[in-house]
Amino acid sequence: MPVNPSDISSFQDAVVTVMGLGAYTQGSGIGAAKWLMRHGAQLVITDLKSEDELRESVDEISKWYETYRAQFPDRTIYQPVFALAEHRAQDFTDVDLVVQNPGVPRESEFILLAREHGVPVESDMSLFFRHCPFPIYAITGTRGKSTTTALLGEMFRAVNPKTVVAGNITRSPLEDLDMLLAETTVVPVVLEMSSWLIESLESVDRGPDIGVLTNIFPDHLNRYASLEAYAESKLQLFRHCKPGQKAVLNADHEMVRAMADKIGCDKFWFSEQATEAKNGVFLRDGQIVCAVEGVEHVLGDTATMALQGTHNLLNALAASLAAHLAGIPADVISATLKTFQGLPGRQEIVKEVRGVAYVNDTTATSPDGVIAALDRFGKTKRAVLICGGSTKGLPYAEMGKKVAKTCKFVVYLDGTATPDIQKSIGESVPSVVATSMEDAVKLAAKGSEEGDTVVLSPGAASFGMFRNEFDRGEQFVEAVKKIKE
Repeated sequence: MPVNPSDISSFQDAVVTVMGLGAYTQGSGIGAAKWLMRHGAQLVITDLKSEDELRESVDEISKWYETYRAQFPDRTIYQPVFALAEHRAQDFTDVDLVVQNPGVPRESEFILLAREHGVPVESDMSLFFRHCPFPIYAITGTRGKSTTTALLGEMFRAVNPKTVVAGNITRSPLEDLDMLLAETTVVPVVLEMSSWLIESLESVDRGPDIGVLTNIFPDHLNRYASLEAYAESKLQLFRHCKPGQKAVLNADHEMVRAMADKIGCDKFWFSEQATEAKNGVFLRDGQIVCAVEGVEHVLGDTATMALQGTHNLLNALAASLAAHLAGIPADVISATLKTFQGLPGRQEIVKEVRGVAYVNDTTATSPDGVIAALDRFGKTKRAVLICGGSTKGLPYAEMGKKVAKTCKFVVYLDGTATPDIQKSIGESVPSVVATSMEDAVKLAAKGSEEGDTVVLSPGAASFGMFRNEFDRGEQFVEAVKKIKE
């Protein structure tokens, strides 16, 4: 009898396959495995990577198995079975439930096989949406969702320190679910959600209390048939909206405006232009002004914001509007804008060595992210760019034009997307190919001089040379530390 995903007690003794363990120790795969194991599921954990490649993750699960056995003597805690370096058909047909890592395409033959055999398929996010007892504030979009999530989370934490911030921001929400279930007072939950996580909510009849859509740019076109299909996946965040739930939307983004009619809940807008945001936030003489239901509040001042970069202004507007709609006082919003400096790996100025600044922008995995970085750091054509990586089927023509205008030197990282990037930039900018991140930083340092800025902004995925984008950023930071002062 298949397990009932909406009944936590039914996981005890159920046979559950976790598809995609992953390398993040608090990511979706590990978070789901820990939570299911804690609630008595018999786990089969499968991943195409080998045990050696996933050694840290396997050790993490094994450690928690021993911990839970000691912590819960009144229930049976089963030792997980690992099926690595392959997927086996029986692990998808002869089980009670499959929990799919968001990195696994829903078109996977094994996911389809499970569905054909009547085995329900969930994700860590869908399980969380089913059981979370408190309001959920979800942020999606191509760019800016991590920063907007973290900023909104800080605004909530200023009022309630127990606020949960999770999702694509490298933490599974299941890590916090049992804590939330034990709470007797409301704890806000702020989630960063990729299109893949949103897709996993298809069978869950619940939308976020406030959903934020930052923007839509070409991305993941190796997984979606078109930009329109990718955009539709973002809109699914609002698929199950109920009366009283709200959408926070980017009025300055043409595609978001064009698709807004498909969103059924109450809509509020953020914009840099006062004329655009009739029901939301906008800028007036450098002030962030909120005008909702005819009442105006000043939520902050751009001159005192700690976040830098024009793209971050829209992130701040989005977070401020969502916070206001959630009841966060204006003085708390304003104070947070003055102190929140952003996240590591997002236009993060790591260090200055001999007059050269080094910037870690590893999370720029698409061309528009690189363009945003060069808008900030390449205005005087003094940028040295480190870019390249694995393909996501993205167009690079506009990025190539921006690089030609703003960069004096380019260091390419090897990968399947790199030839397309090289072609878009052409020979107008001197360049070299690196064999490792340490090599890339050395070459960038050699090609720079006082007053320049070396920017790691890849414009592509990390797979191949690095375990993930965060590993890529960490290797960059470590390499920069080795440069002689």
